[in-house]
Amino acid sequence: MVSPQTETIRFDLQIIGSIIPDGSRILDLGCGNGELLSWLAENKNVIGTGIEQSKQKATHCISRGLSVLQGDLNEEVDDYPDCSFDYVILSQTLQQVFEPARLLYSLARIGRKVIVSFPNFSHYSIRLQLLAKGIAPKNDQLPYSWYDSPNIRVITLKDFKKFSRDVGYNIIKEIAINTDPANNEGKIIKYFNNIRATYGIYVIEKAKN
Repeated sequence: MVSPQTETIRFDLQIIGSIIPDGSRILDLGCGNGELLSWLAENKNVIGTGIEQSKQKATHCISRGLSVLQGDLNEEVDDYPDCSFDYVILSQTLQQVFEPARLLYSLARIGRKVIVSFPNFSHYSIRLQLLAKGIAPKNDQLPYSWYDSPNIRVITLKDFKKFSRDVGYNIIKEIAINTDPANNEGKIIKYFNNIRATYGIYVIEKAKN
């Protein structure tokens, strides 16, 4: 039995959760403490599995009754057969992946659809810091200094859309959001997304020949 999540999940996870149909088979990569997996199990009756590199977080997930593997997601995904899941979720992790094209190829193989989310480096707060101060910028969604950041790359919404086309993926759904500093509340952005959105959320699938 999965222990219910008492606190409200992050706004970006609420949006991702709203995309997932009831009863889906899902894989959540970099699932953290299992907030999304728990919410989906309680509200969408999903068959959910997670992969988390942190041993402490993976142990916490397992203690809550969640099915979570502890390991490197780049390696673990290779063990799954084709079309094992309806949705594979990569939430706020793409910017930390060394070979994103290779990973997305694996995800599109094991999942019918892939949901990717990431902080938008083109948000106006980032642009203003670069213009006014000329130093590596930070904000609530990208809070690290250049020397201690786990992020090995920065991504904008335009970058990801071009990348998807270049490596052969169709974007089925695009949702741009703006969140509060705690990421608990937010709103969907309809216009000037690349400047106003703090996060991009994309549902993609491999383009059919």
